[in-house]
Amino acid sequence: MTFCAISNSKISHLAVMLLIISFVEPAVTVMEENSNASFEEDFEGQAMHTGPKGVINDWRKFKLESEDTDPSALSKKEILRQLSSPHRSSSKEDKDTRDRFSRKMSMQEYELMQEEKEDESCLQKYRKRCMQDMHQRLSFGPKYGYLCELQNGEEFLEVIEKERKTTTVIVHIYEDDIKGCEALNNSLSCLATEYASVRFCSIRASNTGAGDRFSSDVLPTLLVYKGGELLSNFISVTEHFSEDFFAVDVESFLNEYGLLPERELPALENGNMDEQDIE
Repeated sequence: MTFCAISNSKISHLAVMLLIISFVEPAVTVMEENSNASFEEDFEGQAMHTGPKGVINDWRKFKLESEDTDPSALSKKEILRQLSSPHRSSSKEDKDTRDRFSRKMSMQEYELMQEEKEDESCLQKYRKRCMQDMHQRLSFGPKYGYLCELQNGEEFLEVIEKERKTTTVIVHIYEDDIKGCEALNNSLSCLATEYASVRFCSIRASNTGAGDRFSSDVLPTLLVYKGGELLSNFISVTEHFSEDFFAVDVESFLNEYGLLPERELPALENGNMDEQDIE
């Protein structure tokens, strides 16, 4: 009986121990599982920032923080603020900055001025060349530039008939003792230098071979020919002028009838046209 009692007590004690162990092990298991879960959550939380999204987010955050604390950005803003402020600082750094901007603007203005000068120079050369081309077209043909004295009727007819068809021939028939003839010869000599494409001639009435047709009443006479044909004839031409007349008066008179071409420009022939001549 005693053995049985002991045996029963040992069995009871073993049963109690097993029962305690059965309650303790699940609790330990639950604690271990909770610990593992917490560790995994912490690991996953830290590892989340190493993925692509985490790196992008970290970069954005760092960029924002850097922009807020970047001293160079603040200095740029400060420089712009000071440059735009009406009450600028007089510090050496600000002065150096303004000087650099001023030098830069000065160089730009200088380059623009140089470009404008070059453009103006090219424009003047172009205009000069156009004027020269036009002058050559208008003045194509022989040049005279002086008052030619004809000696007889044959020379008179030769000048009229054999001259180029595009050349205007102005002949002054005169006599030395007729009033106004000398002044008219002097005026025609001046005009001959200004209108070199026009052939100015003079002949005494007595040398024409038809002196009886040119009495003192019709002298001085101007005859204008072109292409062998008589365009105009002016008898007693000095009656159209005042007692004292000059080349400009004769020029105006001939221009009224459209007998003179455009005035020629000697500066173009010499190639020394300046800006004033162009204008």
